This record gives sequence, structure tokens and C-alpha cells, in this order.
Amino acid sequence: MKCIANYCIILIFQIVFASLHVNAQQKLENPITENYLKKYLSQESPKLILTPKIEKELMRKLKTDPLVQNYYNYLKKEADSILTKPLLKRELEGFRLLFVSRAMVERMTTLSMVYRVDKKPEILKRIDAELKAVCNFVDWNPQHFLDVAEMSFAVALAVDWVGNSLPNETVKLAKASLIEKGILRSYNENGERMGWISGSNNWNAVCHGGMIAASLAIADLDPELAAKTISRALDKLPNSLKEYAPDGVYPEGPTYWSYGTGYSVVAANTLTTALGSDFGISQSPGFMESGIFNLHVTAPSGYFFNFADSGDKKDGDDSVLRTWFASQTGDELYFDRAFYESPEGAGRFAGVALVWLSQYKQQTTSVLPASWHGNGVNPVAVFRGEMDNPFQFFLGAKGGKAQLSHGNMDAGTFVFDLNGVRWVVDPGNQRYYLLNKIGFNLAGGCQDCPRWTLLTKNNQGHSTVTINDAHFDVTGKAKIIDFKDGKQPEVTIDMTDLYFGNVTSMQRHFVKESDQSILIEDAFEINDSTKTITWGLMTQSVVQLTKDGATLSQDGKQLKLTILKPEGISVSVISLDPPPMEIDKTMENLKRIEIRLPAYTVIEKKGINTSPSIFRINLSELTE
Repeated sequence: MKCIANYCIILIFQIVFASLHVNAQQKLENPITENYLKKYLSQESPKLILTPKIEKELMRKLKTDPLVQNYYNYLKKEADSILTKPLLKRELEGFRLLFVSRAMVERMTTLSMVYRVDKKPEILKRIDAELKAVCNFVDWNPQHFLDVAEMSFAVALAVDWVGNSLPNETVKLAKASLIEKGILRSYNENGERMGWISGSNNWNAVCHGGMIAASLAIADLDPELAAKTISRALDKLPNSLKEYAPDGVYPEGPTYWSYGTGYSVVAANTLTTALGSDFGISQSPGFMESGIFNLHVTAPSGYFFNFADSGDKKDGDDSVLRTWFASQTGDELYFDRAFYESPEGAGRFAGVALVWLSQYKQQTTSVLPASWHGNGVNPVAVFRGEMDNPFQFFLGAKGGKAQLSHGNMDAGTFVFDLNGVRWVVDPGNQRYYLLNKIGFNLAGGCQDCPRWTLLTKNNQGHSTVTINDAHFDVTGKAKIIDFKDGKQPEVTIDMTDLYFGNVTSMQRHFVKESDQSILIEDAFEINDSTKTITWGLMTQSVVQLTKDGATLSQDGKQLKLTILKPEGISVSVISLDPPPMEIDKTMENLKRIEIRLPAYTVIEKKGINTSPSIFRINLSELTE
């Protein structure tokens, strides 16, 4: 019998005090005026991400670099596929046009890049038709401004990259649409869902990024409006950029990292190529480190530590975006060579990726640390096993709070991979459209808001500790208060603030004992309000109860969960397939393993029992 993991939950009585990290307000350089644009805006074409100098190097690499050649062949196939599809229509999904706007970004970056290389008339004809189609929409759905922002970027890039080859009337229509349907709609500052202007989540980055690109594209027609809009963006982007500090953790999770960061990169990149500077965007504390964060929260299996409203698996979007980080740093660590050897699903920035790929020149190769933690409003810790092994050990754990953009009651949760199996899962995100369709209030983050009734959002749907079967305090924050590196890394998360005083203190402590074992210690100081303590583990494994724990079986492999201490504590299994509510996300074989401890079991007649009560849980591989 080979020991794979030991889980221990230790009930001890102590109070730990820790200071609260506060992100400092940041500012970007902002010299933008109408006169500044007239003086410094590049007169070259193109000037958004791609320039004549960059294109010259790209064309050279198309003749000499096998990866560039291979990826361009992929783009040509994608372009051919687009030609077979109908033109985009203004069709909403719920109240969103977002899927149409994203499709337009992917089509324009792909087709425009392929046209610049091959100059095929059929490609130009399709770009012309696509632009006319979307620019003749009655609007770009300003009620959901992400739709406007992404559509504006798509149109701006197409006009910039191939405008000299398009009919004059198409260029005029496109630029007029960028002004009327894009930029001017962003000045409805008192309108519904316009909080992105001064907000701090992905909307701030995406919408200002789209407006910057649009403004640079129409600056020749209306330099005053362009300068006003770019200046506003430089004033307001620090609201979202500060969320990366201090260590690059993106608080909305890895999926939204690729979205928000993608358009922060668009802002930085377009400003640099058009005006010669990004005015400090890429130098914002934690921003460049966020590319490493994305690597840390990606398990060897390709699955994310999918906290917050995140999907569970990486795709081409992440590989494409990290290429920009690689091009800026020259660090091979960021560069997903395997993706460019077999490209698939490059996403909205598919054509832009060829530019970044052509700019990448390896200068160094950093090594991803086996243990890491990042602070911020949603702190995260990760432990790994040996590198370059898809079956290696992976643990992701987190603190944080629920009342964040796309936040969940997932503080203290963890995911665990070993031997190619994700034994401990996170339910992750669920589709918004089906909830919006029935009028479900998904966005509200108040303590009693409907959001927390969903399995994917409340603490009972995550592998954490619940007190008195109650939801977490949405404003309470679990902080990483200690981290130790080395062969046996450790991290401690103080979760006391989540429980409305129903425990005096609660700390969760993870120790990586070896590449086959993890130790978890949960230390409580209970009080008169403590009724029950519930330890939960979310899994899709088949679970068979035993007298001292359970056996987990999945993908032809088995783990044994053994409760070593305290004696006499049993495991229960709550089936979550089907889920508790019809509107909950359905996951095949999902279940929650629970260990419930009534508070009276740690209270003696004379008061609280001060001797530690220990949940020691061992997970070990069963072999024949």
C-alpha cells in the first residue's frame, strides 16, 4: 500500500492576529490632449499592435521560423473556415450581444492578418462584408457595454490593418460607427451598467481597452473626442490595474484573468505602437507577474484551480495571451511552445497572436517554483510535485472573500490532483444565460442575495469548513498569514472573519509533506455560539464508505480516505447529482464528503476542552 496523501484536521485553541493588506492607489502617466495626439500619434499604417517595422520582422520569420510558419498555416485554415460561415447578425442571447462581438474580434484579427500576408481578394471582400454588416446594426448593444467595447476593438483593428485596401465608403462607415455606436455611447455615464468607467473588475479593462483602440482609429476625424476618451481611460484604468498588486493574483479567477488582462494588454500594446508609450500600464505593480499567476493556477493536467467564477480548463486564449508576456520579457517560461506546434482554439486574438509570436526572442528560461503564494484581495497558494510530469502532485488553496466581482464563498477551499486524477474538485462557474433568462439575480452580492443559494457560489459547494451550516459572511476575508517555502512548504489561512463570531478563531494550515502527501490542519477556538463544525470535500469519484473512512475510485485508480483521529468520527456522503436546485449546475457524479463534528464533543462539563481534537485523514493508493 503506497501512501498518497494524509489529511489532518486539528482542533486547537488559539487566536492569531494579522494585518490586512491594502492595495495602494496607482496612477498612470496622462499627458493626453488633442495637441499631444496631433504631435505624437503615428502617421504610419498600420499602427495598432502591428507596425511596418514589426510586420517586416514578421514577414522575415514567416520564411525562417517553423513555429511562425506552422501557426500561420493554422490561421489560413481558420480564415478559410470563416469564409464558409454566414455573416454575423445582431442576435442577442438574453440581453447580451457579446458572443457576436467576440466572434467579430476573432474574425477580424484572423482575416486581417491573413490578408496582410497573402493579399487574397476573397479575404478582403469578406472583411468588407463583415464590416458593413456589423456597422449597419442599429447599435452594438450599449445596455451591456462589453458588447460595444469588443465590437469597437474588432472594427478599429480591421480598419487600421486593411483600411488602405478597403473601399473608402466602408472605411467612412466603420469610423462613423466607431464614433456613434462606440465612443459616444460610452459617455452615457449615468446610464444603467456604466459602472465600468470607474469600476475595478474586468469590465473596466475591457471597456477602456476597446475605447482606446477605437479612439486611436478615429483620431484623424475627431482628435478632440479621441484625446478625451484616451485621457479618461488612463485616469480610470488604475482602478482595475491595482487589483493585480502585489503578486499578480487576479481576484476574479484564471478565466477572467485572460479576459480582463487581455484588454489591458490591448490598451498597453495599441498605445505603445501608436503613441510610443503605454504610460505605465505594464509597469503597474503585479501586472507582469500575473502571467506567472496564470501558470501557477494551471495544473500539469491542464485543469485550472478554478476559483471564483472560473472555467475548469485552460484553452488557447491563455497560451495566446502569455505570448505577449513572453515577447515583453524574453522568458521561455511564459511561452507555450506546444500550443504553437499544434495550435487549436486560439480564440479572439488569434491573428494578433502571430504578431506577438514574431516578436518573441528567447533570452532566458525561468523555472516555475514548486511552491508559491500570492497575496491581494483573493490570496492563493499552490504546491506542485516534480516538473514536466502530467501525473504530478498539485494542490491549489485560497483565502479571500465572497463580496468580490465574480466572487464565491470559496475561502479555504482547495483542489487536489495526483496520478492524473483530480480527486478534489471545485464546481467552478455555470452559464449565466440560463439564469438571466428566468430573471435570477446573479449579480447581487449582499448577504441575503439569491446568488448564494447556488451550489457553485455558496460555501457548502466548496471544499472548505462550514460552521453551524451557515453561509459565510460575504464581507469577511480569509487572509494568508504565513507561508514557508522549501521541501515541505506550508501555508496558513486565517478564516476567523467568515463566521459571524460563531467561532472565536479558525485557521486552516496546509503542509506538503512529500510528492505523495498533503497535511491539512484546521484549528478552532469554539465558543458558546458554536453548534457544528462541518469539514467538506467535493469530488466526482465513486465513494464507498468503510468503517474508518472511505475509498475513492476514479479512472481506474483508487484512494483510501482513512480517519485516523479522533476515533469514532464517521464520514457521510451527500450526492449532488442531480444538484439541490433545478437551476444549479449539474456535474456528473458530483458529491460532497462530509465530516461533521458537534461542538459538544469538544466541550467538557467544566467548560471548553483545551486538549486538541484531531481529524487525521489519510488518502492512500490501493494496490492489488
